[in-house]
Amino acid sequence: MKTNNTFTIKHFGGLLKLIRWTNLAIIFFTQYVVYAYAAKNKFIIVQSWFPPFEFFLLTLGTMLVAAAGYVINDYYDIKIDLINKPKRIVIGRVISRRQALFFHSILNFLAIAIGFLLSWRVALFFAGCAFLLWLYSNLLKRLALLGNITISVLTAAVIWAISLYFRENDRLIYLYSVFAFCISLLREIIKDMEDTKGDAEHGCKTLPIVWGMRKTKTVLFVLLIAFAGMVCFQIFHSERTAQAIIYFGMLLPLGFLAYQIQLADKQKDFHNLSTFCKWIMMVGVASLGIA
Repeated sequence: MKTNNTFTIKHFGGLLKLIRWTNLAIIFFTQYVVYAYAAKNKFIIVQSWFPPFEFFLLTLGTMLVAAAGYVINDYYDIKIDLINKPKRIVIGRVISRRQALFFHSILNFLAIAIGFLLSWRVALFFAGCAFLLWLYSNLLKRLALLGNITISVLTAAVIWAISLYFRENDRLIYLYSVFAFCISLLREIIKDMEDTKGDAEHGCKTLPIVWGMRKTKTVLFVLLIAFAGMVCFQIFHSERTAQAIIYFGMLLPLGFLAYQIQLADKQKDFHNLSTFCKWIMMVGVASLGIA
């Protein structure tokens, strides 16, 4: 009996690791901040600060699709991860490949079912995201830029999903979706730079493998300059002083990121930069609450 309990706990822990539960918590946080902003500015009619049940269904469906995406990504990346991230491997060690496919199917099915409870548009949105995540894991992530752009679009969609369901077309929400896209694109390219060893050995054609590290850094600098230009434009066209201050505050971490990219040359350096990008995104999304 003791052995069975240990086996069950081990599998449960492996599943939590597989679905990146901390990233799912970030998704919930992101969507709640967007909802709170819309409610505060009367874009969504609510009776109190506590979101309606529909919001929790929407964010649960979003997290289920994301969780399924993490599962299928690790399923296809077992051999690559044995080189790049051997300590992170769950499939084949704790959870079998067959179990992983079962979890992937169940998670997507539940997400789409929840989508239909809300509306056919949300169900279609979840189904489209699930398909893109499968296509990314199976094919696109091994191609230069296409995989990076796909994940960045899906990251922006986490914010846009609130607008989709509540029929809210606020300009600032769309602006933050673009912000999420840009930071995610930077992060995805940096992650490719971190994983070049395993990716190259298994035939991936990511940007740093096709163009080399120096040219990939140039791409990152161009993206950072373009992103900084967008931020400066928003500073000069902000309707409120608080918004201008928030946008100006974004320039500081972008400058630090550019400096660190120039210095980075080891796998650990790129891993730290990837983590830093995640923090920039979280702080940026949080700033929407005071915008």
